Amino acid sequence: MKRYQSRYSSRSKPLSVRRLEKKGKRKFIFTILLGFFLLYALLTWILPTLVGGLSVINKFKDAPKATSSIANNATLAPPILSIPYEATNTATISVKGYAAASSTVEIYIDDELKTDTKAGGDGSFSTSPISLNIGTNNISGKTVDEKGNKSPSSKPIRIIFTSDKPDLEISSPSDNQTVSGDKKVTVSGTTNADKGINVTAGNTRLIVNSDGTFSQSTPPKLPERLFINHRWRPLP
Repeated sequence: MKRYQSRYSSRSKPLSVRRLEKKGKRKFIFTILLGFFLLYALLTWILPTLVGGLSVINKFKDAPKATSSIANNATLAPPILSIPYEATNTATISVKGYAAASSTVEIYIDDELKTDTKAGGDGSFSTSPISLNIGTNNISGKTVDEKGNKSPSSKPIRIIFTSDKPDLEISSPSDNQTVSGDKKVTVSGTTNADKGINVTAGNTRLIVNSDGTFSQSTPPKLPERLFINHRWRPLP
């Protein structure tokens, strides 16, 4: 008996089967291309967007803490400095004042930290002597609490330090003028236009105007000789 082997080519398949196979291949290729596109989009757009979104969320979470810290610092009051003079010929100064009780007080000259001291239980403080710069010195202070928080700077106080002698010109009385009896003597003249200068006639302190002029009568019964002195008013 003869055996017959059947061989079928693709063309021997029904038309509907061939169409399904073509559609399957197309879907497979489309699926691969879509997968590559999604992977590219994930790496290029989606992941960076997610990371950026997390950063924004973290910033919003941290914002209230920063605001709270700033508010706490703003509520800490700066110290009150007590410097009664505006000029001196003394090279150092001890700054006194008041701050929060038992707090630390930092003293600055021209925004440079010079020294710090501890306020007492009543808030008063006094620093060790601080060296002044020749010319204008802007002195300010900050209060520091036990946690290290610092207050805003206090309003600067201007101090002028000079080693030069002030000018003095006496227009009245004249040199070696003789006055008899219990008469008052009017002392007039000019000096530097600065609030830090004292002019004395004998034991009488004369009032110096803002422009540096002065004119004042001394009391009667003057000493035999009247000396008129002038100097920069030193700081205590």
